[in-house]
Amino acid sequence: MANLDYTPLKEYKDVEIQLGSTELKRGFAKMVAHGVVMDVTNPTQAAIAEDAGAVAVMVLDQLPADIRGQGGVARMASPDAIKETIETISIPVMAKCRIGHTQEAYLLQELGVDMIDESEVLTPANEASHVWKWPYTVPFVNGCRDLGEALRRIEEGAAMIRTKGEAGTGDVSEAIRHMRMVNNGIAQVVGVKDNAEELMILAREMKVSYETLLNVGKLGRLPVINFAAGGIATPADAAQMMRMKCDGVFVVSGIYKSDDPENRAAAIVYATTHWESPDKVLEAQMMVDETLAMAGKGISRMADSDKIQTRGANL
Repeated sequence: MANLDYTPLKEYKDVEIQLGSTELKRGFAKMVAHGVVMDVTNPTQAAIAEDAGAVAVMVLDQLPADIRGQGGVARMASPDAIKETIETISIPVMAKCRIGHTQEAYLLQELGVDMIDESEVLTPANEASHVWKWPYTVPFVNGCRDLGEALRRIEEGAAMIRTKGEAGTGDVSEAIRHMRMVNNGIAQVVGVKDNAEELMILAREMKVSYETLLNVGKLGRLPVINFAAGGIATPADAAQMMRMKCDGVFVVSGIYKSDDPENRAAAIVYATTHWESPDKVLEAQMMVDETLAMAGKGISRMADSDKIQTRGANL
C-alpha cells in the first residue's frame, strides 16, 4: 500500500488547524485515500455507493457517458440535487464546477460540499486559467495527464489530483497512460534532484517552480494524493490502477451505466481494497457479469475533437 506520510507537517495535536488551511484541505483528501469515489446523479445512486463501501460520492446532473452522448453545455449539478444528496447519506459529498468558473466554485462551497472537482468533464468556462483555489475553505481536486499538469494544479491550490483518463468510455487505457506519464515524470525528477541545473531545466519545461519540483524529488511522489479516473469499469481496472501506485480510484459511468450497479459497485470497492491479493481481485471480478457492463467506446477510433481529456491541459 502507498505510504501517505509524505507531507512535512506537524502532528495535528501540536498545531492549530485553521479552516481553509493547507493542512486541513490535504488532510481531508488523505482521509479518502485507498478508497473509491463514485459519480452519482441522485440520492438513490448515492445510497447504492454508500452501501457498497464508497468513501465519497461526486454529484452530477448527468453521468459523463450521457454528457458525451448528448452534447450541449454541461454545468454544475443543481443545488437541490446536491443538498438532497448531502442530507441522504453520511459519507462525504463532492461536486464538479467548470474549469475556471470561480462563481460555481463559490456556490458549491456555500452549499457545503466536502470537495470541489474542477472538471474537464463539464464544459470549460475559462480558456485562459483554472480557478485560483487558495482563497477557498473547501479543498479542490483537479485532473492531469502528466506530472507537469498535476504540479501546475497543485501550485494553484489543488489538494488532490486525479488522472483524466477518458471519462464516459469504459476504456481504461487512457487512465493507465496518464498514470504512467505521472510515474515516469516523478522518476525523472528523482533521478536529477541533486543536480540543480537539470532540475531547473525540467521546471521550465513543466512550467512549475523549482521548489515544487525539488519537493517531488525529495518525496519520490506527488505532495498530494493521486486517484485514477476515466474509463474504470471493472474490478480488474480498479486493481490495475492501484498497482500503478494510485491512492484510490474514481468510478464515473462504469457503475450506473451497467445493468448490475449494486454488484459492480461492491466488487470495485472490494478489488480496490484488496488489490495486492490476486485471489481477492478474482473474487471481485467474479461478482460481476461482463455481459451487463456498459457498452463503452474505444479510444483508438475516437477523433481528437471528441476527447475531453485535453480540456485545460495546456493551462
